[in-house]
Amino acid sequence: MASRKSETLVSSMISGINMAMSQLVDIWDSIGIVEDQRAQRMLTVKTHIEGLLREMIAEEESRRREIKTSIVNTQKQLEELCEELTEKPYKVGDGLTVLQVEKKLRGRLEALQAEKNDRMTELKALQQEDEQLCSQLCATPHYVPSSIVPSREQLKALREHIQDLTIEKGRRLPVSTALRKDVALLAGEIGHDPETSLESEAMSDDPDVLLLTHENINALKLLIGQLELKRRSLTSTRDKLKDRAISLWNRLDCPEKDGGFPLDTQGTLTDDISRWKVEVDRLEQLQKAKLEDVIGKARLELIDMWDKCLSGPEQREPFNSHFCDSNYTEELLMVHDAELAKLKDYREQARPLLDNLEKWEKNWALFQDFERKASDPSRFSNRGGALLKETKERAKVQRMLPKLEDEMKAAVAAWEKSRGAAFLVRGQKLMDYVCAQKEEYKLQKDREKSERMTKKADSTLFKTPTKRPLNSTSTSATPNKTRKTPNQTVVRAAATSMSSSSSLSSPCTSLQSSKPPVWPNKTLEGNTRAPLQEFNCEQLPAITYSDFTSELSRKASQEAIFNSTVVLDAERGSK
Repeated sequence: MASRKSETLVSSMISGINMAMSQLVDIWDSIGIVEDQRAQRMLTVKTHIEGLLREMIAEEESRRREIKTSIVNTQKQLEELCEELTEKPYKVGDGLTVLQVEKKLRGRLEALQAEKNDRMTELKALQQEDEQLCSQLCATPHYVPSSIVPSREQLKALREHIQDLTIEKGRRLPVSTALRKDVALLAGEIGHDPETSLESEAMSDDPDVLLLTHENINALKLLIGQLELKRRSLTSTRDKLKDRAISLWNRLDCPEKDGGFPLDTQGTLTDDISRWKVEVDRLEQLQKAKLEDVIGKARLELIDMWDKCLSGPEQREPFNSHFCDSNYTEELLMVHDAELAKLKDYREQARPLLDNLEKWEKNWALFQDFERKASDPSRFSNRGGALLKETKERAKVQRMLPKLEDEMKAAVAAWEKSRGAAFLVRGQKLMDYVCAQKEEYKLQKDREKSERMTKKADSTLFKTPTKRPLNSTSTSATPNKTRKTPNQTVVRAAATSMSSSSSLSSPCTSLQSSKPPVWPNKTLEGNTRAPLQEFNCEQLPAITYSDFTSELSRKASQEAIFNSTVVLDAERGSK
């Protein structure tokens, strides 16, 4: 179709030239131009047309050369770009004209240049992000040569590297933020000023000032440990000053002991220590004018602390010379304060043992109370399940006592091994004290049994049984006989299980009183009775708590049966 159109245009152009020449000939005829001049004029027209065509042909030829040159240059640029972008060489299909080849090559060249620009732009942005993350995490940046265009694989690897760094930052940032917050809180609480660059960065308000490195995180953890240690030290110092101030307030009868001393809730530990130190210094200056009263109150505190530590006369005796000293000086007060501090420290170290002993004494008191209740006949009325409740509580106490004794025995062994000294309770070893309590209770039960037997023997010794006449009637009622069931026998035996015979041997038999020290103008409640001395528990075979209670129960059961027979006979005799 295109060739036909061009052919038509050529025919039209030739027809037009022919018409134009015909018109020129007609004009020349009308003018009367001769043949020579007419030929010359036609030659001029021909020359003009041929020159015009030659110019057009030259221009088109130049255009064709430019297109070919452009194709060559474009192909060269495409080869370079394909090499830079690691793309396959671009090939143009066959059967295309020069213009089509040039157009396809130029389009491909523009596409590759656009991709190159995009890669370089993305590379620049990714490298900036990578450098920022690496500077925060102190990591090595991902290497991509800057002299070449990055490939798709290189950009992908860089994006994955940035993603890994972002995830790592997400893990470290909360940890670092929390640690910095703890550092700031601890420093503010104790009034600590930054001393190192790390402390300054940790307490800074700028969230990016501290690098998110493992070294910095570990350094923050170490710093927190140091600050907590300092806080404990300052808290201990503050508490000691506070206790000292309270002790001086009580000694001096200051109004501050009732809460008159103002406290700054917004201050730091350092500020509190300074305030308490000033107060202690003031009180120590004040007590110098009241040494006699202060030392007297210090002695009362000593007595109270001795009682709390369960100290015996032998443990108090070494301090007797200072306690009785009437030369009231600051040195004497310092000696009393040092003894108080030593007792407080001893009590704090021995608190677990003292607590266990207190539990044992409470359970031992409950055990003795249950034994006293066992002789009360009204307990068998069992109203409201009281007997069942008492039985359960009694069993609980019987389980607790040996358990506590085992714990105390192990704790005492550890104490004596670590300190190389015996743990004394009122002048005795702890387990000897426990054995002495059991022996004392056993002796008490033996005395009570002897008294009961003596009274019963005295009440039946001078009574003559009376005989009733045969077939005679009496207005007195025949005493009711109660048949003993197995359950009742068990209950009666349990009710008197702590009654024991004198034949029961015990390892705790040596009792000796000791003379307490003389305290000036003071009466010590803890010294009114003679404390039990140490005794040797290895001379006799050891008796466990279960053996102790079972033997007491067996003896008590026999006594209960005997006592019931005696009581029935006594009632018959009296009636």
